[in-house]
Amino acid sequence: MGFAMIVDEVLLEHEKTLDDTVFSFFDSVTTPSLIGVMKIITFVGSTLFMLPAYVLLVAIFLLQKKIRYAIEVAIVGLSSQALLYILKIIFHRQRPPAALIKNITTYSFPSGHTFSTFVFCCIIVYIVQHSKWKAIYRGIVSALLLLFSITISISRIVLKVHYPTDVLGSLMLGIAWVITIGWLIKKTNKKYSMNEINHQ
Repeated sequence: MGFAMIVDEVLLEHEKTLDDTVFSFFDSVTTPSLIGVMKIITFVGSTLFMLPAYVLLVAIFLLQKKIRYAIEVAIVGLSSQALLYILKIIFHRQRPPAALIKNITTYSFPSGHTFSTFVFCCIIVYIVQHSKWKAIYRGIVSALLLLFSITISISRIVLKVHYPTDVLGSLMLGIAWVITIGWLIKKTNKKYSMNEINHQ
């Protein structure tokens, strides 16, 4: 619903109040040093980082002979990118005119960095939560992962390569997508387990 509201208010009715307010705030606190740090942080959300990260995670599961997990991670990664591509084509929102990173040719909404890193961090959080670590360690690592994904989202606003509403909408989309894909995987695994029982 939040994602739909942003689409309606910002993309269809061209409401700019939130974007202008957030941009104005960051303009007042941004320094050259902060911009330099954000350029480093934002790289983690790029395809150059995320693609090898997904490949590495799939490879680890394959080496551990956890074939189903490897397939599920690959499906989440590929379907997430497909969803992003389709939505960018549908909404075709142009980038902010004062972007601090030049030569970006893709559309602005939704934010690929925000969506991709949130989904990937949720995958790692899921793995951590099902590990044998102590509960306090699982909680700390999970919180840090989600905080880091939000930091990457903020970097896109500071660098003005995305409007704040791009980032906010992408976080909402990420939450909805994680819930949806998690439900589908759980339902599929349950059906697969039932079939295995019936064949025994």
